[in-house]
Amino acid sequence: MTLRIERSARLRFTVFTLSGRMEAAQVPEMKKLFDGDYRNIILDLRDVRLADRDAVRFLRDCEADGIKLENCPAYVREWMDREKD
Repeated sequence: MTLRIERSARLRFTVFTLSGRMEAAQVPEMKKLFDGDYRNIILDLRDVRLADRDAVRFLRDCEADGIKLENCPAYVREWMDREKD
């Protein structure tokens, strides 16, 4: 299973819906998609089935930069919180 990324618009936000397996190899591609303006981006993680450590760190950094995470799986949220320490 690979990572699937779908882009849509919601009001003034760009929504990236992620599904599948999120790994370090996809992080550079995702950074390119965001184009630097993180305040108007929402990542919908409802269908993320698996995330590795680099992906979780990336998500943690995204949130710190102002990207909104929606439907974040509980295990990812818990891991992100542990990585802050």
